[in-house]
Amino acid sequence: MLKTTIAGSLPKPEWLAEPGKLWPAWRGSGAELQRAKRDATLLWLKEQEAAGIDIVTDGEQSRQHFVHGFLEFVDGIDFSRKVKMGIRNNRYDAMVPVVTGPLSLKGRVHKTEASLLKSHTNKLRKITLPGPMTIVDTIADEHYGDKVKLAMAFAALLNQEARALEKDGVDVIQFDEPAFNVYMEDVKRWGIDALHRAIEGLRCTTVVHICYGYGIQANIDWKNSLGAEWRQYQEIFPALARSRIDQVSLECIHSHVPVELLRLLKGKDVLVGVIDVASDRVETPEEVAEVIGRALKYVPAGHFYACTNCGMAPMDRDIALAKLKALAAGAALVRKKLKNRGQSPISKKTRNQGQTTFSKTAKRKSKGKRR
Repeated sequence: MLKTTIAGSLPKPEWLAEPGKLWPAWRGSGAELQRAKRDATLLWLKEQEAAGIDIVTDGEQSRQHFVHGFLEFVDGIDFSRKVKMGIRNNRYDAMVPVVTGPLSLKGRVHKTEASLLKSHTNKLRKITLPGPMTIVDTIADEHYGDKVKLAMAFAALLNQEARALEKDGVDVIQFDEPAFNVYMEDVKRWGIDALHRAIEGLRCTTVVHICYGYGIQANIDWKNSLGAEWRQYQEIFPALARSRIDQVSLECIHSHVPVELLRLLKGKDVLVGVIDVASDRVETPEEVAEVIGRALKYVPAGHFYACTNCGMAPMDRDIALAKLKALAAGAALVRKKLKNRGQSPISKKTRNQGQTTFSKTAKRKSKGKRR
């Protein structure tokens, strides 16, 4: 109950890449860079374990950017001539590559990271991938001529890698879709269908992460323009509740998302952001516990996961680590409070429903497949 996890990315050590940047330049190249990526992945894996995080990730240490780290493994994309494009409904401009032909994977994308997780932790393991809609919103197209066709083409490639990750022993596969709170009508019209294509045939736990973006100035300025209440989620939560995705990850602490909107995700596991990634101030365990307590009024504890609002890639490394510890400590406070009250916060029926998410993982453990 009340397991902890993170949205995905963690800061890259200064010996791996430029610190404090969303698109950092690598410090090395060739075999040296590959060793550095491996070392950084293992470092953050152990830091997550030491902090008390229950479901750990690779920290996205091998990727320069959460979308382009996948695109680099795709044929049919020309990286030699990037063009300027407004993304997230022109919230900010980015230099993006161009789709010039039919898309196909060059090979495995995250096999190395999955192998490291499998070999070095007994915790539940999560790998994140960019969602189809967000990829389409982060690349120029000169071949398909239709956003839906392009999204479905990317969804097929994501599914190919996701199935391979499942075979590698990954327990949770998350698709990052910050575009979901920008193009709400498209989410209902084809965005969720594209996600369904991406998860086709998977038996592991699947997650969609929807947020208001990294703690960069363009996102902060945009959020300041959204008013006193952010109700974008209200338009898409009912559709997500009907979807085949197991879990929904979203931002909560220091946001203007009305917490009562969480009830619209009835039946889903909800990864509630209780750590602010847009501020360098480290939350106290008590503050984290207070946010969890408010959200528990609308999400049964058996479906509740404590998480970060978004990735921490541009953040200072020491601050990110302190926030991980606060996340785990805050969740522990809530568990202790519930135990001391001698009260079960959920019925036996609901508790059993909340345990089904990782039932297949438990079966794999019992068969010795995760030793």
